[in-house]
Amino acid sequence: MQNNTFSTLFVGQNLIKLSAVDSTNNYLKNLLSNSEPLPEGTVIMADHQFAGRGQQGNVWKAEAGKSLTFSLLLRPSFLSVQQQFDLNMLVSIALNNVLLKYLPHNLSVKWPNDIYINDQKIGGILIENVVAGSTIKQSIIGIGLNVNQKKFDDELETRTTSISQILQQDVNLMVLLAEICTQIEQLYLKLRVGKSTQLKDLYVSKLYKLNKLGKYKAKGEVFEGIIEGVTKLGLLKIRAYDGKTYEFGFKEVAFV
Repeated sequence: MQNNTFSTLFVGQNLIKLSAVDSTNNYLKNLLSNSEPLPEGTVIMADHQFAGRGQQGNVWKAEAGKSLTFSLLLRPSFLSVQQQFDLNMLVSIALNNVLLKYLPHNLSVKWPNDIYINDQKIGGILIENVVAGSTIKQSIIGIGLNVNQKKFDDELETRTTSISQILQQDVNLMVLLAEICTQIEQLYLKLRVGKSTQLKDLYVSKLYKLNKLGKYKAKGEVFEGIIEGVTKLGLLKIRAYDGKTYEFGFKEVAFV
């Protein structure tokens, strides 16, 4: 446990820094399963995450000490299971808001929760919820952000970028983490008291490929369509060539 100077009420106030771990999400889950009394807002940060996970079982690769890889514990029991996509939208918007200070142009959120600049991935989010009855008992929010990494594996080079690659200078990881924790907390507190009615509109306005023709793959077939938005449950709405709007879940459609 480590106190710090984050100007937040609770997010990041209990900061646990690790030199290396397989996955910060796994580490946090293990702490909780061992009945560790962790306060809400606990952050697990690793210099090196050697088996980080992304959405749909993808692997998150990051060079040691060069990127932000951390997990955050929240207990959003005020949210029903049907509202769990609100957390995806909240964290996506928080990251987008912070990154706008560094990269003011062409930032977007690739559905459901990858952060893009132009056509390259710069960050990702993996949220794992524990449900109790009809509400969310706890939420482990894993965030990976490419910050000071200069080179990526060959297969990722054209599809991935970092803040440092774009700015041609390094960024202080702890300052960036503090900004992200502050932004998440502000939006989370608004959500808790029901003052986040614009959350969905903000998220949709930042969607990658919104209102643009793109290629997608569903049920083994590639088709052209236009992203129109998301449903309350977080399903992606795409208008296809036949003029009909289809709704897709997380693993039902892929960007081509």
